[in-house]
Amino acid sequence: MKAPILKTLLPTSTAGSLPKPSWLAQPEALWSPWKLQGEELIDGKHDALRVSLQEQQQAGIDIVSDGEQTRQHFVTTFIEHLIGVDFENRKTVKIRDRYDASVPTVVGAVSRPKSVFVEDAKILRQQTNKPIKWALPGPMTMIDTLYDDHYKSREKLAWEFAKILNQEAKELEAAGIDIIQFDEPAFNVFFDEVNEWGIACLERAIEGLKCETAVHICYGYGIKANTDWKKTLGSEWRQYEEAFPKLQKSNIDIISLECHNSHVPMELLELIRGKKVMVGAIDVATDNIETPEEVANTLRKALKFVDADKLYPCTNCGMAPLSRKVARGKLNALSAGAAIIRRELSAS
Repeated sequence: MKAPILKTLLPTSTAGSLPKPSWLAQPEALWSPWKLQGEELIDGKHDALRVSLQEQQQAGIDIVSDGEQTRQHFVTTFIEHLIGVDFENRKTVKIRDRYDASVPTVVGAVSRPKSVFVEDAKILRQQTNKPIKWALPGPMTMIDTLYDDHYKSREKLAWEFAKILNQEAKELEAAGIDIIQFDEPAFNVFFDEVNEWGIACLERAIEGLKCETAVHICYGYGIKANTDWKKTLGSEWRQYEEAFPKLQKSNIDIISLECHNSHVPMELLELIRGKKVMVGAIDVATDNIETPEEVANTLRKALKFVDADKLYPCTNCGMAPLSRKVARGKLNALSAGAAIIRRELSAS
């Protein structure tokens, strides 16, 4: 078992994205175009990286991230840097089996000519001594955000992406990243594929890594297509039940989940007992800022099924579509709620 990267009980973190400054991109939107170009854009992205880090540190977040400030979208920005994908040749596909999107086409063998995020990671590492978590798209979610006109097989393309992700992950680890997270919202949709080859592809993506690894599985950003889909899922959301047994046996160290204000039965966490769990205690689909006590209540429920030394308070998903003011408030609530539980545990 890998040694813990910090000794803080209930270390807080975010699932991924944070809102971008309005001078960099249109706020409160996904796929928002950049407002700068050329060298100004590069400098602007790195300035936003520093601002995002400062806001996390001021809020008391223990495991910080880049806030995804240098990428337009959590999947497509990585794909843009690969050979074999044509962004001019776009097709409409149904993403996550629920909403249509115009996506690029795989036209040849995919490869990664150079690193994608490593320079950004080095800049962030220079700015802080705190543990850093870096998110990458997972293989299954990548193939679900493309039209494949070359491999003609979701599984074959996923294995190719897993190899490419492993290359990037190893370079991020060498740059000083402490946790590498793979975002796999597709794991909540394509259950047969998850168990047949999805988790195996994820294990290929982490092969040889010595840093901690995580997989983030949620019900999506707080956008209308996702909130409408959630309304169809009934009073209990049991999607995690499909992947948890195999994930529990996998080599992934941490599983990051959506919990607060969701209909996920908390007892499903028993299926991954022994794993570290990033428990989503912040709802990203509302502008309402949680109280510290609301955060603490979600964590208390999770502690019935997750050992305290393995519980990492987190957000349900990324917060890119929210305003910076709301996101700041939610980060502060997350830290304050975790502090309440730490005090309770130390007193017991």
